[in-house]
Amino acid sequence: MRSLDDFQEITLRDEPLAPFTWLKLGGPAQYLISPRTVDELVEVVRCCHDLQVPIRILGGGSNILVRDEGVSGAVVRLSGEAFARIEIDGCRVTAGAGALLSNLISQTVKADLAGLDTLVGIPGTVGGALRGNAGGRSGDIGQHVSSVRVLTPLGELLVRHEDELSFAYRHSNLSEMTILDATFDLIPDSPEEINRRMRKIWIMKKATQPLTFQSAGCIFKNPRGMSAGLLIDQAGLKGTRVGNAEISDRHANFIVAHPTASAQDVLRLIDLARSKVNEQFAVDLELEIQIW
Repeated sequence: MRSLDDFQEITLRDEPLAPFTWLKLGGPAQYLISPRTVDELVEVVRCCHDLQVPIRILGGGSNILVRDEGVSGAVVRLSGEAFARIEIDGCRVTAGAGALLSNLISQTVKADLAGLDTLVGIPGTVGGALRGNAGGRSGDIGQHVSSVRVLTPLGELLVRHEDELSFAYRHSNLSEMTILDATFDLIPDSPEEINRRMRKIWIMKKATQPLTFQSAGCIFKNPRGMSAGLLIDQAGLKGTRVGNAEISDRHANFIVAHPTASAQDVLRLIDLARSKVNEQFAVDLELEIQIW
């Protein structure tokens, strides 16, 4: 049986994860593995399965809070060129899971293709965006997907077609899989119209979100028909600090990590927001970020 020692060239032990996340918080990974090819990734996943080593996939780190004590098992980073390719053929676009969502949007806009432009300003990678069906008021990424190539926990390569895919609000049925790449069907549109939409979205984001601070985007999903940020604001928590983490005074569904903040500070603010909103409005807030 293979062991993780067979992957020494691409493995770091007890490697801090904070530099790879937007919050810049949290402890180390027991193993941080960066495969260079799909074949190498397949071997890593199969080895982890055989050894019963837990495995997590790290994309852009924009939607993750790593606990201060770190992560046991393997964290796999799809940061190599093999996972970041973007190919455009007419209105059909294929993008690797490790490609930055911003790069995918930029390239499709240059090709005068509409659909993904409404995701402008959303950080992270294509894989992470698909897993959580990233989006906003103008739509989400799942609307434009025709197929996704995935790797199962057993190390099997599969293609999930449109009728096998399920996308809902900040959710997909891809969470148990390692996403390799996805194909999107987009629509031709005029550059002027695409840029008009993007400018409008950017203006709104800059006016309402703490874009200049360390944060992980929205912490909670919006309850049906309600705004999580508004509920937290109405609970009187805007600007509340625990240690060096703060509920943003610009948008209460963002938590800002100031210098020397800890993951525990953020977790305590999450618990405070949940308990206060439940106490005052009888609403259970559901996390949008992942806590490792």
